[in-house]
Amino acid sequence: MDFRFERNLDNTTADYSLNSNGTIKVDNRGFNYVTGEWDQAIGKAKFAGDTNEARLKVSFFGPFYSAYNVIALDSNYQVALVAGKNLKYLWILSHQTTVPEDIKQIT
Repeated sequence: MDFRFERNLDNTTADYSLNSNGTIKVDNRGFNYVTGEWDQAIGKAKFAGDTNEARLKVSFFGPFYSAYNVIALDSNYQVALVAGKNLKYLWILSHQTTVPEDIKQIT
């Protein structure tokens, strides 16, 4: 689903890493094929509940946080379906550079 911050981007990535204070660094990148430049947004995340739940609160803009909820995950942990506070915000995250067509059809 097209999201305004990702519009005109190819080769998008989302890298998550643990900070020493227990928060999570979120590094989103993509190549803007209109401008011919790489775009990057670095944010921070914290767990929305227990650390064993796949629910984060993510912020790219100061004190404003949005929900990132893993709502589906394949058995090999290769593809995840992530929703925001509602299904208006929906992402497919994959460890591979392409998402299999059968996975796209399910979503």
